[in-house]
Order: sequence, then structure tokens, then C-alpha cells
Amino acid sequence: MRALASTILAAAVLLAGPAFAAPPAPTEKIELTKMMGRWYEVARLPNKVQNGCQGGTSTWQRVSDGFSVVQACHKGSLTAPVTEWKAKAKVLDPATNAKLQMTFFNGLVKQEYWVLEHRPDQGWLILGTPGGRAVWLMSQRPTLPAGVKTQALARLRQLGYDVGRLEFPLPAKN
Repeated sequence: MRALASTILAAAVLLAGPAFAAPPAPTEKIELTKMMGRWYEVARLPNKVQNGCQGGTSTWQRVSDGFSVVQACHKGSLTAPVTEWKAKAKVLDPATNAKLQMTFFNGLVKQEYWVLEHRPDQGWLILGTPGGRAVWLMSQRPTLPAGVKTQALARLRQLGYDVGRLEFPLPAKN
């Protein structure tokens, strides 16, 4: 009887799927020139690589075969040394420019990222992974005005993310 109950519970968990909804695929065209430059991390879902990261930034530069991306943060506090991850990014979907593949560690690690929302007029974007396990709210300024941040968080909620799980690291200094 106990084995049957365990089997039924395991099947229910598998059928239920993940505890979050995967975001819809991006459909709006992204102007890549507006992605260039430094972006500041405002919020993120917890992840192992960025555990304890404060003052996160992502700097995008156009290169001949795509983009050079340098992600940086201070582990533990803003006074800690900078930790950097260098990546190369290429567009996977030229129709929207919103699906990118990033490679880290000389191509050993590959991950697809989607630009789920880009508001260049307000200076923010939402970047996530296709399955919904990772998401970042990024800003072109170290902090977002309260009203703009509220709008961005509302958009994250509309996309199916549990905003209660987000981490809000300390902002990077300019």
C-alpha cells in the first residue's frame, strides 16, 4: 500500500510539471543597437552562479560575429573584488533578435536566453531562459525609479514569474 501511494505521488508530481509557468516566446522585434552598453541588475531569481552577488552588471558590445558580453558582480558585498564571466552571444532568431545563445568558458557552456520585454523608452529589459527557471530585470541605470520598477515587476508577474521569489541585490555604483 505504501509503495502504491509513493508511486501515485511521484506520478502526480511528474504530471503537474514545474512549479512555474514557462514564459511565452518573444515575438516583438528588438533593436539590437539599444541593447548595447552597460546594464545593471535590478532583480533576479536565485541561482547558484550568482549566489551572494551584489552590484551586478552586464556589458554588451557588438563584435563581428555577434556580441561580446561581460557579466560582473561583487561576491558578498560591494567592497569585495569584482568577479567576471565573459561570454559570446549570437542571435538565434533574426526575425525578432530576441532569442540569443550565449557561450561561456570558450564554448564549454551554452545557454539560450530570451529578451522577454524591452522598454528602451523606460530603460529596462527582462531577460530569461526559455524554461522560466532564470530571469533578470536589468536597467540602463543603477536603479529604476519606483514607478518604473513597479511597472517592470507587474510585467514579470504577467509573464508568469513569482515576483515574491525575486532577489534584489544591492545596485552597482556608477
